[in-house]
Amino acid sequence: MLADLVERAAAVLAELSTVDLDGVDGAVLGDALGELQRLRGRLDVAEARVLGRFDAERAWEPSGAKTAAAWVAWTQRLPIGVARQRVRHGRALRALPDIEAAWADGHLDRSHVITLLGARTPRTRAVFDADHRVLLDAALRLGFKDFTSLCDRWEQIVDPDGAEDDAAAEHAAREVHLAQSFAGMWFGRLTLDRVSGAIVDETLRAIVAELFDADWAAARDRLGRTPTPGELDRTPAQRRADALVEMATRARTAPADGRRPAPLFTVVVGLETLKGPILELFNRTALTPGTAARHLTEADVERIVFDPPSRVLDVGERRRFFRGALRRALEVRDRTCFHPSCDDIPQRPEADHIHPAAAGGPTTQDNGRWGCAHHNRWRTTHPDHPPPAGNGPHGREADDERAPPDG
Repeated sequence: MLADLVERAAAVLAELSTVDLDGVDGAVLGDALGELQRLRGRLDVAEARVLGRFDAERAWEPSGAKTAAAWVAWTQRLPIGVARQRVRHGRALRALPDIEAAWADGHLDRSHVITLLGARTPRTRAVFDADHRVLLDAALRLGFKDFTSLCDRWEQIVDPDGAEDDAAAEHAAREVHLAQSFAGMWFGRLTLDRVSGAIVDETLRAIVAELFDADWAAARDRLGRTPTPGELDRTPAQRRADALVEMATRARTAPADGRRPAPLFTVVVGLETLKGPILELFNRTALTPGTAARHLTEADVERIVFDPPSRVLDVGERRRFFRGALRRALEVRDRTCFHPSCDDIPQRPEADHIHPAAAGGPTTQDNGRWGCAHHNRWRTTHPDHPPPAGNGPHGREADDERAPPDG
């Protein structure tokens, strides 16, 4: 029975792989991608169930393999880490039928399952098994980044000591290796904790954006037209390398008595009922209280108070642009672009009027939202295609004739 089902599924999948896609409508392709994602979930669950039984019955022993994972890695030529993960999933699903059902229905991807089961540690297992439906609901309802942030916060609440131990281990694991080869080239590797990595990344990205602007202007002058990214003098990787050198150069040439940049901690008050307790970097990376405390002696602290409808401040309606405290209010409240496909913190953010200012829309928090430059202009050039509703308070719109900066 099982062998026949697997053979029939293989035949259908083989037929799918040979379908001629030329001329197929884009909407049909999009629908097919959604269905294939759901089929992938069902196939993953089928594999997990079979693997769980295979492991429980120790069916791998006659082959001489030491474990089920070793057998899977050997027979399927997979990395042993991947094989072990799949065996863990097969074992865990036997005790978590709700997660198995949602995965089998195609509502979850394996990445969701990895995140969910990652929160099920030996110290949190009992609470997880009792409360995991809350996290499962978040996986089914939220964007992936919001979902992982919620899982991180859940772990901090359920196992605060374990979260602090993990954060301390991350901080202790920081390291930089830089070595010169015999040929004179330099090679390096770095590992940074969450706060240190965010500081370096933000500074590096700012300098990369400056170099991109310079490259873009030079290429436009050279060609006499708007260039393409491939026509710039440097590749993205070369710009990042030059930005790192520039960062070191600026550090060496900074005034000896200059003010050392300090991290800014924004204390959000009164938002717990809307978003839950928040202790995150601006890029939504979760922090533990101990990690934040290490930096408070050298940080600036900003307090922002939310009332129930998530209003931060009222800074007047008779303005064309979002500036000052009003712009900061939108930045802290939204943090990500309003378009649901745009999950990153905008590198060149813009405050957008939901109801356009040209049509009488006021410059207020209720009529404002945070967006990346691309989607801000996309919204203007595609007025008949409003973005679908997202997870944020205003849903989730460039090039002033140029491509976005690389990272």
